This record gives sequence, C-alpha cells and structure tokens, in this order.
Amino acid sequence: MHKVKATIYNKAGRIVSIGFNSYVKTHPLQCRYARLAGMPEKVYLHAEIDALIKAKGRGYRIFIERYNKNGKPLLAKPCPICQLAIDKAGLSVIQYTLG
Repeated sequence: MHKVKATIYNKAGRIVSIGFNSYVKTHPLQCRYARLAGMPEKVYLHAEIDALIKAKGRGYRIFIERYNKNGKPLLAKPCPICQLAIDKAGLSVIQYTLG
C-alpha cells in the first residue's frame, strides 16, 4: 500500500494540520465528497480530507506526498474527491510530489 500524507500550512508557513490515508476508517466528510464526485464507493479516508478536517477551516497551502513501500516518491496529485474538498476549503496553493 502507498503511504499518503497531506500537510496544510497557513500564510506564514506554519503547519496547521497533517493528515494520512486510512484503509480502515472513514468520515462523513469523505463520504459526502465521494458522492459529489460520483465515486460513492471511495469511503476510506483520504489524507487531504483528514488534513482538512483537522485544519478546521484554517490554512492557505496544502502539500500532498505519496510514497511506495520502499520510500520512493510517487505522483500525489489530488483525486477528484479531494480536489472538490480542497476547492471548497478555499486553499490557495496545492503542491504535491511528482514521482
């Protein structure tokens, strides 16, 4: 399984929250955005949505990292579900590992 981490920063560059993918738990916000994106089966918590929940509406920039089991960086562009959530949260800058 890939490890995915999302970190949200404020305008001053300080960390507001950190989220991780979960393959065993979900959250109502994850389910909501999965339905809105037309992927209602994608209920397991994504790192970006975990970070957004913890940020409680604060934040300016999100950095998403994805690594394989050997620690090699992989492309971590947000999926349609997470892109909807990020847009709704109003984050101005989206950065991610390129792989």
